[in-house]
Amino acid sequence: MAPKSRFTRLDAFTKTVDEARIRTTSGGIVTIVSLLVVFFLSWGEWTDYRRIVVHPELVVDKGRGERMDIHLNMTFPNMPCELLTLDVMDVSGEQQHGVAHGISKIRLRPAAQGGGEIESNTLTQLHEKAEHLAPDYCGGCYGATAPANAEKPGCCNTCDEVREAYAQMSWAFGRGEGVEQCEREHYAERLDQQREEGCRIEGLLQVNKVVGNFHLAPGRSFSNGNMHVHDLKTYWDFPEGKPHDFTHIIHSLRFGPQLPDTVIERMGGKNTWTNHHLNPLDATHQETKDPNFNYMYFVKIVPTSYLPLGWEKRTPGYDGSIETHQYSVTSHKRSLMGGDDSQEGHPERLHARNGIPGVFFSYDISPMKVINREERAKTFLGFLSGLCAIVGGTLTVAAAVDRGLFEGASRLKKLRSKDM
Repeated sequence: MAPKSRFTRLDAFTKTVDEARIRTTSGGIVTIVSLLVVFFLSWGEWTDYRRIVVHPELVVDKGRGERMDIHLNMTFPNMPCELLTLDVMDVSGEQQHGVAHGISKIRLRPAAQGGGEIESNTLTQLHEKAEHLAPDYCGGCYGATAPANAEKPGCCNTCDEVREAYAQMSWAFGRGEGVEQCEREHYAERLDQQREEGCRIEGLLQVNKVVGNFHLAPGRSFSNGNMHVHDLKTYWDFPEGKPHDFTHIIHSLRFGPQLPDTVIERMGGKNTWTNHHLNPLDATHQETKDPNFNYMYFVKIVPTSYLPLGWEKRTPGYDGSIETHQYSVTSHKRSLMGGDDSQEGHPERLHARNGIPGVFFSYDISPMKVINREERAKTFLGFLSGLCAIVGGTLTVAAAVDRGLFEGASRLKKLRSKDM
């Protein structure tokens, strides 16, 4: 026998000799069942440890001087591209008239002909260039001041430059009758050719992260004092019985980049982050036959960050995080001729007269920011603690069950021996 050490009396796990142990069939069954239970619960603990959850945090958005991307894809079945204008305005005083950069207009056949694509041109390519003119040619601007972006300073060599000059003077332009540049480029004929067409507009807008709006309305836009005005003459000049209207389909509208599909799949359907993937205005369809109709969407935008698991340990400069935005929306529509909502059962709702037909998006930015951070559901120490609890708890319960079965079997044997 080995000599006793000073730690012997500290042993909390006293041993029994093999001769004092009794092995039973029930004990073997309990052992097998307990091992299966330990394996099953340990697998569940491992799965829970490997599970990734998203913990949302709410902080004050301290970003300054940032710009926001707006991704837009809309179809107007009864509005030709030549008449459709996209403008952006915000409370900082910045205005973008007739936005062209990053935006494409795609001409569509009339709905009666299937609405398929005719051609795809960027806004800056919609007008013919006067390259065949003499080098010393300088077209007049018909009483207006030549635009600053004219190809030849002080001249209006194209119909588009004459239109721009008129817009700067806040003058209505119409079909360009009597304007040599427009007659040479067949501007009026081009308008008539597109009268029954539709238009799909898609692309990227960059705006300041302040309160503002962007809208799609007919005719060239310009500012007249504090008023934002559109030249609607060509909009009202439609063929007999074939007016334009602002029936529209919003295929997609989002603010900032979209989450990758792999992230959405990993998040599953139980996490709040997946609500961002379903942009509220996607697949919106509004229909009207009234050319005097105005649609307004009031959008509340919340800056949102997505931080993937282990983002802080990744390469500096790219940590895999995504800066984007979530939003909620409230819509409103009205006829520009005024009236009430008697047809909807609310005669007390009165609508103001006048305004500009079109589709308007008014957006407001929240000062708070949501951070969605990926984390493991458990730490490694938590996993080890749970594993020990499973093994210890299962063996303890198994020992109690085995003890109960053994005692029960012993009592039955004693009772049977007395009866005999």
